[in-house]
Formats: sequence, C-alpha cells, structure tokens
Amino acid sequence: MQNTQKYSKIIAGTMTWGSWGKKLPTNEIEGLINYCLETGIHTFDHADIYGDYGTEADFGKALKQSGVKRIDLQIITKCGIQMGHCRDNQVAHYQYDADYIIWSAEQSLKNLQTDYIDLFLLHRPSPLMNPTEIIKGIQKLLDEGKIKQFGVSNFTPAQIQMLDTAIHVGANQVEFSLTHDDPMYDGTFNDCMAKHRMAMSWSPLGNYFREENEQNSRIKGVMNELKDKYNADESQLLLAFILKHPSAVHPVVGTATKERLKSSIEAVNINLELKDWFKLLEASKGEPIP
Repeated sequence: MQNTQKYSKIIAGTMTWGSWGKKLPTNEIEGLINYCLETGIHTFDHADIYGDYGTEADFGKALKQSGVKRIDLQIITKCGIQMGHCRDNQVAHYQYDADYIIWSAEQSLKNLQTDYIDLFLLHRPSPLMNPTEIIKGIQKLLDEGKIKQFGVSNFTPAQIQMLDTAIHVGANQVEFSLTHDDPMYDGTFNDCMAKHRMAMSWSPLGNYFREENEQNSRIKGVMNELKDKYNADESQLLLAFILKHPSAVHPVVGTATKERLKSSIEAVNINLELKDWFKLLEASKGEPIP
C-alpha cells in the first residue's frame, strides 16, 4: 500500500469509546484524542455502525472541539453493514451498491466533521457483492477527494482479487492474534505482502485475557518466562508477536484506557528474538512446530 508509513504502527480502535462501551462524554473523547497524539498514536479506526451509528459523530464533535489540525491524524472508517435494529431495517444485511457506498462515505464525513477520510474500508464481504457497483462508488469518492485510499476488512484474497483487477485494494483489516493466527496460513498476509496492501489486525490480544483454556494456560507459561527477559507485560508481548510478522501488521487496539494505550505503543520497541516468537507460537498450537 502506498504511503502506509503515514499511519501509526499502533492504531486506536474507537469501537468502545461510545455507547458500545465506555460512553465517553465529548470532553473525555477530546482528551483521549490528544493523549493518543502525544504518545505517538495518530491513526483512529472507526466504522459507521459503532455505537449504533453514533460513535463517529461523538468523535467528530470532540475532534472539532479539540482544535487538533486534521493533517496531524488519520481517520479510517468502514461501511456496508446494515444492522437489523437500526435505520428501520427489517433484517440485518450487507449493502454495497454504488449509491449506498457514496451515501455512507458522505454520512461518515458529516459525522466525523471532516472533508476527507484517509482510508475507507468495506466492512465485511457480502455474498451479493457486485464488483462493478463497488468500483463505481469507490472511484467516484476517490475522484472527488472524499476518500484518499480504499481497502477492505475481513476479506479473503480471492474476494480482494475480484476487486483488485479494476481498482487497487490498499489494505485488509482482519482478525489476527497469537490465539487466532489464520491469516498467517490462509494466504491473507501473503496477499498483503505480494500486492502491497497494509495489513491491520483487529482483536490483536485475541481471547488471552477473556478465556481460561488449555491454549491460554500454555501461553501463560511462556509469558512468565519472557516477561522479565523483555521487561514487558503480557499484552505488550502479544502485540510484539504480531509486530514481528513481515507483513508489517498494524494492530488496532480497542481500548479507551490511557494506560493501555501507552503500554501498547511501547510494545513497538520490543523485538522478540526468533526463538522466543516460535516458543509463543508453539504454546498456542500445543504441539511442536513441524
């Protein structure tokens, strides 16, 4: 992907900043934006659906109030999911006709109170995707400068290829962590490297802190060995595992806690030794690496 260096290595995910999580008031969102910028996190990940289609507007109001220069940060957002309990929808579905894509982007621009979106993603693939319609909508947004770059989220390499023949798909945001490592094996990251797409990881800590199971118990044993060696906590080591992959993955860290944001950006400085990386992988797999 061209100009990937302008995106911060750790991306702040905003999903839990609004009504789906912390329900932060405007002044606290403003403070969080400023704190991220001060610590080196200058890219913010959104989706139109976050907070039942409300979090973009919460962020936009705070961003305007902050006085932060638009050029000093990057905004990523997504479109395409129509939730069943919003907008008078009778059923949850995906929508990717050209008119809807354009309308969605324009709504996001209005909500975020900005003139452009740095990276605009299709949120999830639909079985009814028509590449002609998608390309028509995206190309118009690019031509008008309303979006700067185009990408996808949760797409397989084959689904991307369907679009990539007519318009470059510059990024793919997928689930990836030590406990969910499919993108290393299903061709997703190979495709990112071969086609110069920015790779992003949502849920980069996986289920490590959410579930007690044999896999996480094995990982914890290795973590106890590595924490002192790298002077790092478990979440930092989980991020370091991701950051070592040659596809140059950008973890999207979904927290509204300043301490965790600071800890996350500090993980960029951890360079896991090759054998330690494989120790973690072996613990996750529960068997020797073949």
